[in-house]
Amino acid sequence: MREIDIGGSAWEVKGFWPWVPIKGTSMELGQELLGVTDWLPATIPGGVHYDLYRAGLIAHPYKDLNSLQCEWVENRWWLYRTEVSRPEQTGERIELVFKGLDYEAVVYAGGKLLGEHKGMYHEAAFDVTALFEERATLEIAVLLKHAPDEMAQIGKTSETFTQKSRFNYKWDFSTRLVNLGIWDDVVLRVHECHSIGEVYLHTDADVDTDSDSVTATRGGRTEGAGGEGKGRIRLDVEIEQIASAVGTEAQANLRLIARCYDPQGKLAAERETEARIGGEVVLELEIPQAQLWYPNGYGAQPLYQVRLLLQADGVTVDERAYRTGIRKLEYVANEGAPADALPYTVKINGKRIYIRGVNMTPIDHLYGNVTDGQYAWAVRLMEEGNVNLVRVWGGGLIEKTRLYELCDENGILVWQEFIQSSSGVDNIPSKKPEFLELLERSARAALASRRNHVSLVVWSGGNELMSEPNKPSDLTDGNLALLRDLVRKYDPNRLFLPTSASGPVEYITEEKGLGHDVHGHWKYQGNPRHYELYGDNDNLFHSEFGVDGLSRIKSLHKFLGEAHREPVSMKTSMVWRHHGEWWDTLERDEEVFGPMKTLADFSDCSQWMQAEGLRFILEANRRRKFNNSGSIIWQLNEPWPNVSCTNLVDYYGEPKMAYYWMKQAFAPLHVSLDYRKLDYGKGEPFRHSLYVHACEAGIPVAVTVEVLDVQGTVHHVARYEGTTANERALRIGELDFRMPDTNDGLVLVRVRCETERCDFLQQPPSVYFFSISDGPLYAGALTFARNAKTAVRRHGEWRYAEGLATAEFVIANEGTAAALHVHAEELTDLYWMDTDDQYFTLLPGETRGVSVRCVPKTGGGFLAEEVAAAQASDTLPQIRFRSFLEEPTTDYERNDGQ
Repeated sequence: MREIDIGGSAWEVKGFWPWVPIKGTSMELGQELLGVTDWLPATIPGGVHYDLYRAGLIAHPYKDLNSLQCEWVENRWWLYRTEVSRPEQTGERIELVFKGLDYEAVVYAGGKLLGEHKGMYHEAAFDVTALFEERATLEIAVLLKHAPDEMAQIGKTSETFTQKSRFNYKWDFSTRLVNLGIWDDVVLRVHECHSIGEVYLHTDADVDTDSDSVTATRGGRTEGAGGEGKGRIRLDVEIEQIASAVGTEAQANLRLIARCYDPQGKLAAERETEARIGGEVVLELEIPQAQLWYPNGYGAQPLYQVRLLLQADGVTVDERAYRTGIRKLEYVANEGAPADALPYTVKINGKRIYIRGVNMTPIDHLYGNVTDGQYAWAVRLMEEGNVNLVRVWGGGLIEKTRLYELCDENGILVWQEFIQSSSGVDNIPSKKPEFLELLERSARAALASRRNHVSLVVWSGGNELMSEPNKPSDLTDGNLALLRDLVRKYDPNRLFLPTSASGPVEYITEEKGLGHDVHGHWKYQGNPRHYELYGDNDNLFHSEFGVDGLSRIKSLHKFLGEAHREPVSMKTSMVWRHHGEWWDTLERDEEVFGPMKTLADFSDCSQWMQAEGLRFILEANRRRKFNNSGSIIWQLNEPWPNVSCTNLVDYYGEPKMAYYWMKQAFAPLHVSLDYRKLDYGKGEPFRHSLYVHACEAGIPVAVTVEVLDVQGTVHHVARYEGTTANERALRIGELDFRMPDTNDGLVLVRVRCETERCDFLQQPPSVYFFSISDGPLYAGALTFARNAKTAVRRHGEWRYAEGLATAEFVIANEGTAAALHVHAEELTDLYWMDTDDQYFTLLPGETRGVSVRCVPKTGGGFLAEEVAAAQASDTLPQIRFRSFLEEPTTDYERNDGQ
C-alpha cells in the first residue's frame, strides 16, 4: 500500500446557502444560483474560517468581539474542489481517503456521487479505481453541510448526538466558533493484490523489578540510560485481499515477514510466517537485551523500528513501518487505598511512576490549521517542564497522529479520552442510537490508530460524565460499558477509566475517604482556605484542577484593541468577558495587592497568584506520593487568546509564570515547604516541615533555608541533611523561627536543595512569600518593586543546533530591593522562547546565569502571519529581562546583525 498526499493540490472552496449546491439552478428562473462567496483558495488540511479571512471576507475572529460577526459561517454549506492526477502506478485498487472531514459531507468524483460521511474521527474511504481507468485526471468535490446544532459547555450531555468537537460551541476557555472543513490529510491510497490491514503492536519486557537506578541526565532532568531487559514485540496482523484480485489466493504463496531494528539501526530480531487471507497472523519478536523505554524523568526513550513485509510468491506487495518503545506496563493500587478504589498508579518496567501531568485542550479553535511545529512546541514545553503525562481531554479532539509520535519520542505518557464531556444541565452519557453508533465508530478508529503508540497508558470514556450531581458515571452505564468492551477487545493491555474524574465523588472534598480520582478546584481558594483544603486532602489522584491568571502583556496587546488595555472587571467589559468570562481575577488580585493601576501591573500580579496557588497544590500532592499517585494540571494550553484563563501557556505559545513554577515543582529533585497560610503577625512562631521529592531513592541531599527581607538582610538560616526515600517524599526537618519585622511587610523564605551527585544538575532555589502586613497581603511588593533594577549583559553568541538558537545571559540586580519574578521576553516576536530558569528572585547585588532557547515560529492558521514574518527575516532573537512591575530594560548589547 502506498499513500499519495493530495492535500497540496490546488483546492478551492465556495460558500452556499443550504441545499443550493444540490439544486444548482433556480426552479423559478432556471438560472445558476451563485452562492454566498466566489471560489476561494483553500488550505488542506484546514478550515473555512481561515480561508475566508485570507480572502478578506471576515475580520480576524480572535480580536476583540470579532468572532461574533463570524457565526454565520457555521450555518452555510461549503463546497471544496480540486483536480487529481492518476497515480503512475495504479496497483489493483485506488482509494480516495479523507482522514478527517468536519463534519457532515457528501463526496463526488468525476461528477459522480461516491457517498456520504458523518463524523470527524474515522476515515471516509472511496474506491475510485474505475474512475481513474476512464480518465487521467479526476475532479474531486466535497460538499460540507452546515454544522450540527450540538451542545456547548452548558447544555444536556444526554442530548448529545454527534462526534463533533464540542469546545467549538463555547467553553470557558473558548468562544463559539464552529469549525467546518477538511481538517486532516487527504490521500490516494494505492493497493496491490494483497494488503496488510489493521495491525496491533504490543510490547512487553522482563525486568528486574528491584532495580531503582536512574543514571544519566538531560537538560537537568534525571534520565536513565534506559536499562535493559528481555523485550518482546507482539504483532497481530490482518491480511486483506483486494476485491479485483479475487482468485489469486489459491495461486499466491503469502508470507509475512517482521523485522525489528534497534535504535542504532541494527537488525535486532526477525520472524517470518505463512499468511492467510481473512484472519489474523500473530508474530512475536524477542530482543534478548532490549533497551527499555521510560517516561520523561525516569529514563531514556529508545525507539525501535518494526517493519512488516507482505510477500506474494516472493514479491513484496505491501509493507508497513512502526516506531515503538519496549517497556512493561502495569497498574497498581495506591498505598492505603480503599478496597473499592481503581488502580491509579502506573508502573513502567517495574517502577511506579508518579504522575506529573497536564491536561491538553486543542491547540487552536480552528484545529485544521495546526502544524506539526505547534505540536512539537507543545510537547517540548511538556518535556522541558518535567511533565510525564498529558491527558487529551474528551471535549476536544482525538488529536492528529503527530502528537502521539512526539509523545513516544519524548517520554510523555498519554491519557486519551473518547469524545464525550459534561454539559452542566445534565452530565449523563448520551444513549441516543445515532450517537452510540457514531461513538462506537470513532472509538473503534481511535483504538486501531492510537494503540500502537508506546506512550499511551489510559483510555477514558469521557470528561466529567455523571449519573447524578457529584457522582461520576460508572460501568453500569450502557454507554461506558460499550467503550469498556471495545477497549477490552482491541487494546486489552491498557487501563480503561469510565470517566474523569472516576469517583466515587466528582469534586475534591474535605470529607476523608471519598476523594479517589477527583477534579477541582479551578480558582485560588483564598488565604488560608486554599492551603487548608489542599494541604490536608487525602485524594488518591488529582486528575484535573487549576488556578486562573492573566496572559502576559505582550500577548494581551495582540488581541485587545487599544481601548480595552486597562485593568477592568469582566462584569463591566464585554470584550474582556468574551475572552475569559469565568476567569476574572480583578477582585482577587486587588484584595491581595491593592488597586491595579496598569494592565502590565495587573498581568504581573495575576500571574503571581496563579503561580502561587498552583505550586502549593502540586507540592501538597507530591508530599503524599504514592498515597496520591499524581497531579494533572488544568490546563497546559488554550485554543484561542484569553485575557485570563487557567492555562500555563497562552494561545501564542508564551509560557506564563505558572508554567515555570510548575516546572520547578515537578523537578526530579525538589524541596518543598509545607505551610497553611500566607499571613503572620510580627514575632509569630513559624513551624512547618520541609520535604525532599525525588524520582530516585538513595540520593544524599543538603537543604539550606534562608529567611530574608526584600533588602537582602538574612534573619534566619537553617541547614538539613538526608537521603532521598524510596518512592515517597522525605520529611527532612522542620523550619522553626519567629517572623521578623520588615519594612515592606514581606518575608521571603528561600529554600535550596543540593546534591553532589553529578547526574542531578543543581536546581534553582524556591522562594516562598509571606506577609506580616495589616493591609493587603502583598501590597508592599507594589512599593519596593519599583526600587529593583535588573541589568543584563549577554555572555556568548547565539548557537544554532537542530533548529534551536541558544544563548547564555547573566542578570544582576543593581537596585536596593529584591527583584521579584525576573523573566526574559523575546522582542522580535519571530520566535518561541523558553529558558532553564524563569520568574526567579534576585536580592540586591546578586547575579544569575540563564540559558535562553529560541525556536523560529511555525504556527498555522491565524498564527501564520507571525510565521511569514519569521521566514522573511534573518533577524536574530532579541531578549530583554524584567522583574515584577519593572519597566522593560533596553541596556544590553546586541549581537552583530541585530
